[in-house]
Amino acid sequence: MRFTGYRPAAFTFLRALKRNNRRDWFEAHRDAYVHELLEPTRALIEELDVRFGELAPEFVGDPKRSIFRIYRDVRFSQDKSPYKAHASLWIFHRAPGRGVGKEIDGGAGFYLHLEPGASMVAGGLWMPPAPSLAKVRAHFDTDLTGWKKAVTGAPFTRRFTKLTDDEPGIMLKRLPRGFAESHPAEPWLRYKSFTVGTGYSDTDMQSAKLVDAAMKDFALMLPMARWLNRALGYLPATSR
Repeated sequence: MRFTGYRPAAFTFLRALKRNNRRDWFEAHRDAYVHELLEPTRALIEELDVRFGELAPEFVGDPKRSIFRIYRDVRFSQDKSPYKAHASLWIFHRAPGRGVGKEIDGGAGFYLHLEPGASMVAGGLWMPPAPSLAKVRAHFDTDLTGWKKAVTGAPFTRRFTKLTDDEPGIMLKRLPRGFAESHPAEPWLRYKSFTVGTGYSDTDMQSAKLVDAAMKDFALMLPMARWLNRALGYLPATSR
């Protein structure tokens, strides 16, 4: 199956799921989920994987591992709705292996999110565990110049403006312990997450040119993602 954009029926399904977030409704409409969301997303991942094979071969897309489950983890949530009203995928660095998303930190990668009125692409390292966050902070002392080049260049800032800083818990009020206020990386040491993103319209997500648009944005994010992965010990590659 070649990806040609999500059909309007995908948005219809997600809107209806949001209104009818129950297991009986989902099971009655499972065929629509498979045909309108799951199958096109698998095709999209295959195309992104081919593109990354040329752009940055260390990043891979796997139809079995790149799709986020539609089932919500409700164990610690007051909202017991069983399903997410969106679909999403992750392009990840191949070095961590099969532990990505489980016991192993998968490093920086690229994200695509499909949701009526709220679709987006993003990239970077989202809320890493403490050991990985410490490595990133230490890497500022090693290659601050490279970081600044990756996140302050004109094409990058024109498209994404700045790192995401408006999510709960993403910023520290003070510098981490052990870092002085005069530290040259002070603006970035307060971050606990290192990501950027930009919104896509419903029309964008239905376009056959979605892969082209997403890859253009991912290419702008790539220097940042590679810098973060170097901090974690996940290196770039020139071939697969």
